[in-house]
Amino acid sequence: MMLGNIVLLMFTLVIGSVMEYSLPIRSEDVKLVEQLELTQIGEFGVIRKSRPKVPAHYHTGIDIKRPSKNYIDEPIFPICEGVVLSKREDGPYAQIIIEHDSYDGKFWTVYEHIAGIDVGLFDEVNPKRPIARFMNKEELERYGWHFDHVHFEVLKVRPIKLEGSNSKPNRLYASYSLVCYTKEDLYKYFYDPVVFLQRHVN
Repeated sequence: MMLGNIVLLMFTLVIGSVMEYSLPIRSEDVKLVEQLELTQIGEFGVIRKSRPKVPAHYHTGIDIKRPSKNYIDEPIFPICEGVVLSKREDGPYAQIIIEHDSYDGKFWTVYEHIAGIDVGLFDEVNPKRPIARFMNKEELERYGWHFDHVHFEVLKVRPIKLEGSNSKPNRLYASYSLVCYTKEDLYKYFYDPVVFLQRHVN
C-alpha cells in the first residue's frame, strides 16, 4: 500500500511539473500576473447591469486590455496545454473554450471577443502558439470599441453542452457567463482568473 502511494505521488509530481502555465497575452514576462491590465469594469465578480434580454449578473471572468498598440495581429494564447472543446466565430462574441487536464483535475478556459481564430475543433494547443488575436481596428469600428479586450474565464465544471447548429457548427459548449445571479453561482462554476493565474503561473 505504501509503495502504491509513493508511485501515485511521483506520478502526480511528474504530471504537475510538465504542465506549463503562462499569461494569455504577449508580455515581457509571461509569468508575471501583475502585468495584466484590466478594463475599468473588467474585474471578476463585479455586478453587470441588466440590459435587454440579459438580467443583471456577476462578471464571471476578467477583461484583459490589449497589451500594446498593435491593432493588426496582437496574439492571444492558451494559458497551458489543452484541447479545443468548442469555438464560435460570430463577430464580437467569437469564442474558444479549451479543456485542460492538470495534475489536480480538469478545468476549462474561455477566451471571448476575439478574432482571427487559428485553431480547429479538438486541436491540441499550448502556450507557445497563439490561438487567436485581439480585434483589429476595422473589426472594432464595426462591432464597437468596448470590445477592445479579451474576456477570459476559468471554469471549475464542464461547460454547458449544446446541440450543433448550421450557423455555428463548431460551437459545442457554452459558458455560464450570463447565469451567475448570486455569489454562490459564481463560485460554484468559476475560479477567480487572477487568483488562479497567480497560483499556477508565478
